[in-house]
Amino acid sequence: MRVLLTGWFSFLHGEITAGDALALEAVRGALDETRIRYDVAWSPVFRPAGPSLDDAVPEHYTHLVFVCGPVHGPQIRDLHVRYANCRRIAVGVSIIDPADPSVTGFDLVLARDGDTGPPQRDLAAVPETPPVPVVGVVLSAGQGEYGARRRHDEVSARLTGWLGRRDCARLYLDTRLDLGDWTMCATPAAFAAVIARQDLVVTTRLHGLVLALRHGVPVLAVDPVAGGGKVTAQALAWQWPAVVTAEESARERTLDAWWEWCLSAQGGDAARARAGSRCSPLLQALVQALAH
Repeated sequence: MRVLLTGWFSFLHGEITAGDALALEAVRGALDETRIRYDVAWSPVFRPAGPSLDDAVPEHYTHLVFVCGPVHGPQIRDLHVRYANCRRIAVGVSIIDPADPSVTGFDLVLARDGDTGPPQRDLAAVPETPPVPVVGVVLSAGQGEYGARRRHDEVSARLTGWLGRRDCARLYLDTRLDLGDWTMCATPAAFAAVIARQDLVVTTRLHGLVLALRHGVPVLAVDPVAGGGKVTAQALAWQWPAVVTAEESARERTLDAWWEWCLSAQGGDAARARAGSRCSPLLQALVQALAH
């Protein structure tokens, strides 16, 4: 027996969601436990290294298993033609029209909904997902006042490329407030609430650094200004060590080292030690100046 696992994630322009991937992992886990051999056909757009459906020779398989998603459309009907000699099973799927040839072409349908039986829990709930850090990413742009010292574009490109290779849940955060855009925070309290719930903040913005430390969240700050600007100055004011210069951002080993430190117990303790302070010499000086 040899099984080919396929789904919407197999088609040329198919996309894979987190739910699709978890459902696939659930099926793979079940087959691994029973030592059933299988291959996974990937969309060449999502995973160019393959193997793709074009690589999956029908004669090499006894079974085809379609995982997750709705069962409908010509792409699934084409699978029935190409893999006509395989036993074809759909699992964890939604049935829109039970009479659709894309549905009736399967030898067995184990549906999550839309079939004659009661709804079943989606397969995405089966696998245990390993914990990964939730990382808020706060990037700066503009800041033309720094003139030729600006390295914002280069630093952001390096940083986002590096972050894309980290195993974490990245959450892009914008400090800009907007009362009309529901995807944006409308109040500073809302933005602070999001920051406070991160495991780590990676930022090139002064306020990304400040608000993270204000709430006891470790922050890996990268100054996008050559020679150092306000991010470096603010890190000094907070006596926060995890600040990287624009020049150092090209060295991934440096970023890696501070990443590990920030997520360590030592980094967490250092951030929490800086949380909650509201005393400001600037405000004291202002009040004194106004009083006189």
